[in-house]
Order: sequence, then structure tokens, then C-alpha cells
Amino acid sequence: MKDDIKPEKIRCDACPVMCYIAEGKSGACDRYANHAGELIRLDPLTIIEGGQQQVVPFLPGGGTDNWDGDIIKGSRPFVTAVGAGTTYPDYKPAPFIVSQDIDGVDMVTVVTEGIFSYCGVKVKIDTDRHIGHERDVVRVEGEPIGHVMTSEYGSKMLSLGGVEHLTGGSKKEGRVTCDALMRLCNREPVTMVIGEEDAHPTEVVLEAGKPPIINGVTERLMRVGCGSATIGMFPKKWLGHADEVVVVDDHITGVLSEHETGKQLDVPPTGIKIIGRRSTPGRYFQVANPGTGWGGTDIEDPLTILGPFNPKIAWEGLRLLMVSTTGEQYAYFELDTDLTPQPHPVPEALRASADLIAENCEPSVCSVLFMAGAGGSLRAGVTENPVRLTRSVKDSLTHVSCGGADAYVWPGGGITVMVDVLDMPTQSFGYVPTPALVAPIEFTLRASDYRTLGGHVDQIKSVDQINQAEARKVARNERDHDPVAQGNFRWARKP
Repeated sequence: MKDDIKPEKIRCDACPVMCYIAEGKSGACDRYANHAGELIRLDPLTIIEGGQQQVVPFLPGGGTDNWDGDIIKGSRPFVTAVGAGTTYPDYKPAPFIVSQDIDGVDMVTVVTEGIFSYCGVKVKIDTDRHIGHERDVVRVEGEPIGHVMTSEYGSKMLSLGGVEHLTGGSKKEGRVTCDALMRLCNREPVTMVIGEEDAHPTEVVLEAGKPPIINGVTERLMRVGCGSATIGMFPKKWLGHADEVVVVDDHITGVLSEHETGKQLDVPPTGIKIIGRRSTPGRYFQVANPGTGWGGTDIEDPLTILGPFNPKIAWEGLRLLMVSTTGEQYAYFELDTDLTPQPHPVPEALRASADLIAENCEPSVCSVLFMAGAGGSLRAGVTENPVRLTRSVKDSLTHVSCGGADAYVWPGGGITVMVDVLDMPTQSFGYVPTPALVAPIEFTLRASDYRTLGGHVDQIKSVDQINQAEARKVARNERDHDPVAQGNFRWARKP
């Protein structure tokens, strides 16, 4: 009977996997589905608009009862590549090539979702805590997905993903890497383990815009400065209340009496001895091993970094404050008759100085920057001569954005972009099981420049021709980046 005949599967050509999708089912990427024999994109095309701060849902049941279906309400809509679809297998023009008049200039935005095998994320973690040595491997579900990079001021850095992990290892490594990257880019938490199992590995939970969780402890503050800088910033809070101050830091521990700051404020020598490598006066390296204790060291008792005081200089009753670079740890001591530091209650003035250090620390957060190379196939969706697009970007004739967010384009060859995922619309990232990440990218330029570089001008459509029923509207904060602002382009800048 005809009713028993199963409908044929349709083939999706949106990525190299080329899924055969049955009626009512989605492909391996969950981005495309078979609906009554037609291939449909499940995620909505996203348009950034001015006007009210609301997000209009694409699928029914989204909960916005008062939406009237009008997606073009702002004076300057920007069609992003979120939900636009891809150009695979590469010879096709970009899914949307949209024109609009911007302050009297005919502008074109070429919109496509890139399939990025060459991509990864750079993660900045605001913490002094030791999470791993440079080059330590970062693992998720036991699979290597990246490594620890060079630390920056008050932050640890990770490099995750890249084609070596996506395609250069086992199938599981590629799958796990792709999943971790997508979750990070979509602002979801990811649990990672840094270091080898036999070397006290560190577990970290990272989520864009949220404080890191290190070995189960949520980090609060990013240090105000190194130990030396802290000495230079707050000395007047200690004068008259302490004879010596040591700011404990894994990198540069500061000592007030020896520091140039102390000398200029006439702080007398105290005969203190720091166990570490002396750099310049009042600045010491390697006072302890890296760790999760005071100032990013492995110590819980700050006195362990002190040697015996010089009896020719020190005196009984000498007042000593030891504090960390975030002000979260502090202790007060006075020297006894043997010139040995003895703990005492912290005077209120010194407690207030530690609070001031903490007050000047910024909240600790994780920053996730997506980084990818726009290859020849993606550029072919913009123009039949891809190198012209690269030159146009480098000449500031074409502006690159990702989901409407400002993208930094690295110097040198190619179009290598880096963008803060918090600047992009939510759920901007998808995947294909090759494995690779799918991410939005837009190229905006004058219509005349688009014709010059050999663009697909026959595919241009006006912004008011975009199908309203298949788009969601995301309000743009006026402080956010405007991809079509004329200041982005060389031709609008004053000589």
C-alpha cells in the first residue's frame, strides 16, 4: 500500500558529512532538518536592531506573546550570519548578500556561517592561583584539547583547540575538543584538568564572563598588581602603623624598607631577610613554588619565606605586616626579644589597608576569545577572486565582524580573526561532526567596492527583502560595536 511507503531521505550538502536525513529528523549537526521533504535551517537568521531591549523567538512557544512579527523596526538593521547557513561545497555565493543605504552610502554585507576546522579559543583566567606550568596539557574527559600559555599580568592563559586537536588526534579527541570549544563559545561551563595525574593536576571550571572555579573554590579577585607594585601604591596607609611590610607574590615579592618607595618615604632598614632571588632593591623572585596559597605561591604560612632578621639592624617590637596581592590574606607580627616574629592581632589601620588592596582588585572572570582563519572556501562565497577580499580587508575597505561583534584581524597573510564571545549573540556557534566549529562571519563594504573585487553582485538583495518569518531580532545596545559605521572604513577617515 502507498501509505506504507516510507518517504525518501533527503541529502544535506551544508557540510562535508553530507547526511541523509529522514522526514522529521535533523542531521548530525542538529542545524538542518527534513521537513516535509524540504531541507530547513533549524536556527533562525539573526538580525541586530535598535529599539526595545527584547529578543524575538524564532520557533513557536518562545513565550513572547506581544510580538507582532515585525523584525525590521530599527533605523539601522544589521543582518548577522547567525543562522544564515554555509556555502559548502564552496562554489556557492554566501547565503545572504544584503544591501542597505547607510547615511547616504550604498553598503553591502555578505553573510555566511563558516565551517572552521582551523579554529580554537584563547582563554584568559583572572587569578594568581597556580593552575599549571607553561606548556602543561589541558584535558577534557581525559582527552588533550590544548595547553597552558605564557601568563599575563594577573591572569593565566590557555590555548585550546586548533586543527591539531580537531583532526590530528583520535576520533574521540576531535569530538571532545569540538564539543568543549562550542560550549565555551556559547557561554557554557566546561570542566578541565590541567597537568599530569601523577603531578597534582588542577581541576578548573571555566565559563565566559564568570569567575573561574579552581579545585572547587570560586576565585573572587584579580590582583591589583605584583608585590612590588602594591608596595608602590599603598605605602602611606602603612606609615606609622608598621615598620616593615612584605607583599607576598609568586612573581615579584615586595619589601617596603628596601624598595625605592620606602627609601623615598624615609622608612628605615629593618634587617629583614627574604628567602628568594633578589632582583632590584625591595623586589624578590621565586620566594616559593607556584601554588594556590598566598599570592599564588604554595605557602599557607607567610613566615616560611623569611630568614632570620639581622640582629645588628632589627629590634624588639618591630612591627611586621605580611599581605597578599589581593588583600585576601594578611597577618601581623611583632619581633620578640630573640627577634623572632610572633603573631599578634591585626591593628585596625592595617586591616583597613588590606581591605583597600582588595577594594582595588577587579572581579576575577574568564574571558573566551574565539579565533579562526577564514580560508579560501569561505572567501569564495564573497567573491570569485578570494585574494581580493583579503586585500580589501587589509586595506580597510572591507570590515569584518562575527555575529555583529567587532573582530580583530591579525596582521600578515590570510584573514585570521579573533572575537570576544560575550560580544556576540547567544548561541552563535554550532558544529559539524567532521569535526569543526560553525561560526558566523560578516563582510561589510561599499557596493562599489564589492563590484570592484568581483563579488556576487547578482545575488544582492535589499534588507527589506529578508524573510521576516524566519528571523529573530536582537536589540543592540547603543554602546556596542556598529559594523556599518563609516568610521570602520578607510574611505571615511580624514587624511
